[in-house]
Amino acid sequence: MSTQASNRSYRYPDNSQIPYYNGNLMHVGGNGAYYMQQNNDDTRYMSSDDGSQTSNSRAQGAQAQYCTLDSSLANCVYPAHSSTSSQSISGSPLSQHESHSDHAYGSSPSASCITRVPSLTLKDLENVMLGPDSDIVSPDSSLLSGTALHENNWRELLGINTGDLRQVLIACGKAVDENACYMDTLMSELRQMVSVSGEPMQRLGAYMLEGLVARLSFTGHALYKSLKCKEPVATSSELMSYMHLLYDICPFFKFGYMSANGAIAEAVKDENFIHIIDFQIAQGSQWITMIQVLAARPGRQPYLRITGIDDSNSAHARGGGLDIVGQRLHSIAQSCGLFFEFNAVPAASHEVMLEHLGIRPGEAIAVNFAYQLHHTPDESVGIENHRDRILRMVKSLSPRVVTLVEQEANTNTAPFFLRYMETLDYYTAMFEAIDAACPRNDKKRISTEQHCVARDIVNLIACEGAERVERHEPFGKWRARLVMSGFRPYPLSSVVNSTIKTLLDSYHSYYRLEERDGVLYLGWKNRKLVVSSAWF
Repeated sequence: MSTQASNRSYRYPDNSQIPYYNGNLMHVGGNGAYYMQQNNDDTRYMSSDDGSQTSNSRAQGAQAQYCTLDSSLANCVYPAHSSTSSQSISGSPLSQHESHSDHAYGSSPSASCITRVPSLTLKDLENVMLGPDSDIVSPDSSLLSGTALHENNWRELLGINTGDLRQVLIACGKAVDENACYMDTLMSELRQMVSVSGEPMQRLGAYMLEGLVARLSFTGHALYKSLKCKEPVATSSELMSYMHLLYDICPFFKFGYMSANGAIAEAVKDENFIHIIDFQIAQGSQWITMIQVLAARPGRQPYLRITGIDDSNSAHARGGGLDIVGQRLHSIAQSCGLFFEFNAVPAASHEVMLEHLGIRPGEAIAVNFAYQLHHTPDESVGIENHRDRILRMVKSLSPRVVTLVEQEANTNTAPFFLRYMETLDYYTAMFEAIDAACPRNDKKRISTEQHCVARDIVNLIACEGAERVERHEPFGKWRARLVMSGFRPYPLSSVVNSTIKTLLDSYHSYYRLEERDGVLYLGWKNRKLVVSSAWF
């Protein structure tokens, strides 16, 4: 094996500012509690992708009251430069890390309005996460005084049926979008209705509430980064077990990998020198079966090169750099007697240039975009459209095939409330699918949803601009981008279709497979969730 590492220096830009609070804090007594001095004139502004700003004068109140996950940066208030771990005051935990707000703007303190921010022990947080019967003290009702809606009429005024969680979720999103005066009342009600160990809608609601809290407190980006495993919130073996559980109980990843592998295997079936470029190789598991299939080819075995691209976000889950992936794949290829070479490119997709790929004459090139391209920023994020640039660069390689697997959702340029509704609709189906395969009180299932699903929900709801990296597009938009870059469809074969159908036989009957013009859609009930296509 030749595991190559480029001698170029790769940058991992992190433009996030060091979070801070504005210093309107007083330490009172010796119990470790801090008090935040509030002022009724304190106004905060939230920027959206279109550059507009929405004022929000209750951000601090919301972050102190309604946070559902203990990893939220909104949970506790600490003096500047404090390294104290954040702690939750209600709801379901994800992780602990340093807690500061990075967008706090305050006027002069007013001694007449002081909110106490309580601190809890890690045992309290554990009980909230793993004990469905745990009780957390409700927010002080005095904080809701002066709201336009009273306890006895707010449902009637908003047209919400008693106990209808979906309606409350929708009303909360709309209230946050409009900075409505009744936002606090709704979020207080929502907190009483959600649970990480409840029904699918209750679990989804817990994470959507966390997203709303993080949006109001401007802490979504830091929370998302922590859940992407940049910080050691769990051991690499634990994170791998969470990923494997999601891989096993839901067919989404198997569907994507199998359909892409089928298209690639067919496109290079007669080639002797094959170069696969994977734009997010992660653990490299997708290529184990490909190596075995190529090694079993009758006659002369081909020479296989794999270029694995991945940024630092996956390093913690792997337990190290891309060399671990190269060594693993080389070991498998060696056991099969296949000539193999691995080229490591430790960079984010938008940083990749042509020279990083090490293209050689005579190679049959296949490029794989599996659940990756939606992370690549486009023209809606900055002046440089990396999403289309990467596609044009790949087209210049004259590849035999390019595989694209993406979530079928429309969240890239949608304004906040439409994106919020799309998130609710999409992840309702996903949580129902997980619920059908795993017991609700399974602690490992709770951790899997938190580390592998909740982070995306938080990012979709809480973040804007460059900080929002979950930017899905419907297949129609991907098709337009690919066609404009010069690609033509490479219809997936009937063999791939029948293989996926066989796979789904071992899963719930609510999964739906649809083939349309050589493109495969995998859905749950009537909601399409994943689409797989091939191009050349």
